[in-house]
Amino acid sequence: MSQFNQVSVQKEANIYYDGQVTSRTVILENGEKVTLGIMLPGSYEFGTDGPEIMEILSGDLKVLLPGEESWMEIQGQATFHVPAKASFKLEIRKVTDYCCSYPSA
Repeated sequence: MSQFNQVSVQKEANIYYDGQVTSRTVILENGEKVTLGIMLPGSYEFGTDGPEIMEILSGDLKVLLPGEESWMEIQGQATFHVPAKASFKLEIRKVTDYCCSYPSA
């Protein structure tokens, strides 16, 4: 889906790593939450409370998912899933545009 309709957007930004990673929270018509953001080049680690679906819209990066020993290479678009109560690492090589969804458990 390239567009969300009938949504609410929270004005306050989510800012991580001194502004290197930012996003805005969008509440969908059905009440589900997604975040739309940008990651600048750098190394990052994030933890999850619930499951997350990361949709990379554009970028050049590597991802190390929980329980994996090898990094996933992403150039362009891709989607990956992160389980609840886990952490994952990102190596961003080029400005990366993303959408993160938080499905109900």
